[in-house]
Order: sequence, then C-alpha cells, then structure tokens
Amino acid sequence: MNEINDTPTVIADLARTTWRKSTRSQTSNCVEVAPLPATVALRDSKDRGGPVLLFDRSEWRNFLAAAKEGQLDRT
Repeated sequence: MNEINDTPTVIADLARTTWRKSTRSQTSNCVEVAPLPATVALRDSKDRGGPVLLFDRSEWRNFLAAAKEGQLDRT
C-alpha cells in the first residue's frame, strides 16, 4: 500500500462510492471493494465504519493476478 496524500479528496470519494461484495459470499466474513478515481478501497463488510485500506490501481491488479494464479492459496 502506498501513502495517500490527498486525504480530504479520498474521504469525499469514499462517502460517494458504491461498495461491492463478491456474489460468491455466503457469510458475513467478507471484504468489500470500491473503485475510486486514483485508488481501490477495501474494507471489512462487518465493520463498514472501520478502517479502509487503499491500494493504487497497479497494486490491486497485481493482487488480483496473483490470486487468480493461485499464488495466494494456503497449503
């Protein structure tokens, strides 16, 4: 994760964004994701007012690629 320097803009973006949860989610133990103009936000679906992790778009693409390739599977 990178430091996000434009905090007021990010806070405003978070207030207007639409959060998404996986359609495969069948429990409350999930995360929600929200695309923002310059970043991607991630939060715990059980604590919607809690902390939010911000990733720049290249970091998010790398994470998704690694997950799809099974690099993050627990063995």
